[in-house]
Amino acid sequence: MSPWEFPSAWRLLRRYLQGVQPPWVEALKRQSRDPYQVLISCVLSLRTQDSATEGACRRLFALARSPQEMVRLPLRTIQKAIYPVGFYRIKARNIKALSRLLLKHHQGLVPQEEAQLLALPGVGRKTANLVLSASFRKAAICVDTHVHRITNRWGLVSTSTPHETELALKKVLPKRYWRALNPTLVVFGQRLCRPLRPYCSRCPIRGLCGKVGVESHR
Repeated sequence: MSPWEFPSAWRLLRRYLQGVQPPWVEALKRQSRDPYQVLISCVLSLRTQDSATEGACRRLFALARSPQEMVRLPLRTIQKAIYPVGFYRIKARNIKALSRLLLKHHQGLVPQEEAQLLALPGVGRKTANLVLSASFRKAAICVDTHVHRITNRWGLVSTSTPHETELALKKVLPKRYWRALNPTLVVFGQRLCRPLRPYCSRCPIRGLCGKVGVESHR
């Protein structure tokens, strides 16, 4: 797929998915889009199933919904609230530490600049870009395993890491696509364009896909 073919593929893909969103987007709709809660939700979601993340967020935010409230919680209380998310002990420490830094350096507010977000404990590029796009409506590309795999499979980019994919996509895609790319490709990756044996026969854009690296499909 070349960059000039992408708009046609995007229209077909969005029509096929009919506005279906991944669970984390639906959860944001039901909850506040408060930047701090979005940030904490993203930190908790790393290497964790959506159902576990949503339960952990519900329990934790019942105890603390701001940096001021979070720093007053004992570490063990945070750990207990977020269990069984992956690496819950490390995440609890990061949540407490980043809450302190927000209070110390940002007046308790989540910064709107990527570099400042990346300076917070436990915050990587995926989390930073998701906060920027979901909370602040800024043009940002959140590259997770689905976005990295699928855009390389299409042949739209040829990269080795999610960071390289993010930089390459920013060069070939107009900004109007950036924010919607992640939620769209997460659903697409879960339903059809799976890591192993994707459902190419049912794919609405199979004629535009380069099928790079696809050895077996259905």
